[in-house]
Amino acid sequence: MTTEATSDSSSPPAPAAALAAAGKVAVKESQSSSGSGSDRPIEEATSNNAPTNGNNEHDANDKGESSGVEAPAARPKEKEKRETNRRKNAKNKKSFDNNKNKHALPDYSTLLPKTQIAATVQAWIDDDMPSFDVGGLVVGTSPKTAQLWMKSTGIFAGKPFFDAVFDCVGCNVSWSKLAVEGKLIKASGSSKALLATVTGPCNSILRGERTALCALSRCSGVATESREAVDTARSYGWDGLVAGTRKTTPGFRIVEKYGLLVGGAATHRLDLSQMVMLKDNHVWSAGSIEGAVKLARRAAGFSQKIEVECRDLDEAIEAATAGADVVMLDNYEPDKLKEDAKTLKEKFPHVLIEASGGITAETMGEYLSEHVDVVSQGRLTQGYHCLDYS
Repeated sequence: MTTEATSDSSSPPAPAAALAAAGKVAVKESQSSSGSGSDRPIEEATSNNAPTNGNNEHDANDKGESSGVEAPAARPKEKEKRETNRRKNAKNKKSFDNNKNKHALPDYSTLLPKTQIAATVQAWIDDDMPSFDVGGLVVGTSPKTAQLWMKSTGIFAGKPFFDAVFDCVGCNVSWSKLAVEGKLIKASGSSKALLATVTGPCNSILRGERTALCALSRCSGVATESREAVDTARSYGWDGLVAGTRKTTPGFRIVEKYGLLVGGAATHRLDLSQMVMLKDNHVWSAGSIEGAVKLARRAAGFSQKIEVECRDLDEAIEAATAGADVVMLDNYEPDKLKEDAKTLKEKFPHVLIEASGGITAETMGEYLSEHVDVVSQGRLTQGYHCLDYS
């Protein structure tokens, strides 16, 4: 293009119409080369070579100067309008980006203790194959390839456990770009989603298959229930924490707690050692809420929080006065919960208030309040639906 433009510098200037036509062709060719696909030539409105007429802005200004008429002033309204549109577009883009990243997650797999996961997975494999694997003898050890398909809609979660199972049996896993933890994947039996390819000895693939699928389907089930609960809470404009509980499957806790995180919920305490939870049995044994909290604080020190389960406002105030960090209002009716949570928060603004007991997906909205910090639900890790993989 530049060669053609400078090939004859001594040639006379081209007529304005010819230059205008050349300008159209040049822009058209430039658009074609950039892949726009448009056949409509675009002419630059401010080109000095463009043909002029009485309506041209430059001509109008020239006329004004030659006739002694003052040139028209700048158009502040148009500038203001352009600036308003620019700000509006920037705001819309920011809003779009925020919505796009609404469920963006950190890489929670880095939380997992690899040695413990390896030991846990080895125990799963040993449980499934305590002695001879006759089926493995039949299929042999020739290299084979298997594919992982998702067959129901939900939140994909559990990739680290799937990897760990096949690593334990000596196979390799290659994931597709679709397999992003925390992502809602739409799938069904008739419209399956390919997530991964597993390669290795045939008998090894079959030894790990069922264990890996079980971990994946259950972790995804917890994540899906959690996402639905969090989205429900947000739909009411509430920005507190939706949490699970310690009601997890023995030997499978770390998978279910991981699923809570991937789904966007809080794990609550991971185990008995992480946070002190004082219930009615502890209070009865210690003689009072105050006595239980003070004894627990002596052992826990400053590094652990103490939560007390309370049945009414008097117990809640006693717990907060004794130094509890978290007060659980347990098995309350919704209206009474909101009333007592407000009173407690006004007296002890530093104390976290948790609502728990009998709260379901259908009734959760009735318990949400600006004075409630946490709503916990045992169903997120107990009674969840598993997703279908094969």
